[in-house]
Amino acid sequence: MLKQRIITALVLLLLLLPALFYSEPWPFCLLALLFIGAAGWEWARANGWNQTVALAAGGLCCAVCGLMWWQGWLMQSMPRLWLMVGGAWVLGGALILRAGVAAWATHSRYLRLFLGVAALSLTWLAVGQAKVIGTNFLLSVLALVWTADIAAYFAGRTWGGRWSRSKLAASISPGKSWEGVWGGMAGVLLLALVWRATDLVTGATVPSLYTHVGEKSLWLLMVAAIFMAAMSVVGDLVESLVKRSAGIKDSSGLLPGHGGVLDRVDALLPTLPLAMMLYSL
Repeated sequence: MLKQRIITALVLLLLLLPALFYSEPWPFCLLALLFIGAAGWEWARANGWNQTVALAAGGLCCAVCGLMWWQGWLMQSMPRLWLMVGGAWVLGGALILRAGVAAWATHSRYLRLFLGVAALSLTWLAVGQAKVIGTNFLLSVLALVWTADIAAYFAGRTWGGRWSRSKLAASISPGKSWEGVWGGMAGVLLLALVWRATDLVTGATVPSLYTHVGEKSLWLLMVAAIFMAAMSVVGDLVESLVKRSAGIKDSSGLLPGHGGVLDRVDALLPTLPLAMMLYSL
């Protein structure tokens, strides 16, 4: 399993890094489009649709993203859109998690399919706009999710072990603890402060998310970093809830050793649109 994880991670890095650091945004946007299409296929399968509909859902995600690309949305400022999407994630995520696993399957499959296609397509738009802003900005958002995940893992293992009574959402993801959440937030807060300081010292031509938000107020930066870390947990938990409702462990086996694409991007679904909301406002 470890060997598979390492090989898959290396292959992904070989694909992502050249596209990420290429001066033009189109290679990264095209690669992200393929991942979003695969995630759309996984989402439909996890919500009870057959293979034909699942493939159509993946194709629909690609078509919607392609249409937005063709219409020039990647280059447009959309503060109202991102404010609505951010608000929908905050309120919708809270309602979904509060209702629990059993309630998810009671909703119409068509509604669930629509929500997945919409969330994935808007995530692609957010990541594309972030790349257009600059690699430093996009990396700062991606690193936020990675740091939150890694810091939460080690904090959870250290202080929130098997017998911890402060489980975050035992019926959705039994392995997560509040100790992990606090550790993830602390890691993201440290990342934000260090990244902003590095930008200021090096005179980065493209500001990171942290430098952009921190221009207004250092306190605002700290609140935003903690909020983004919390929302990355919401994205992770929502996907876990969908999988538990479907009775599956991984969204698919597309990424050997890692599960599916949704398993890798779940925390990005709310954080990328929220990052664009903070940038736009």
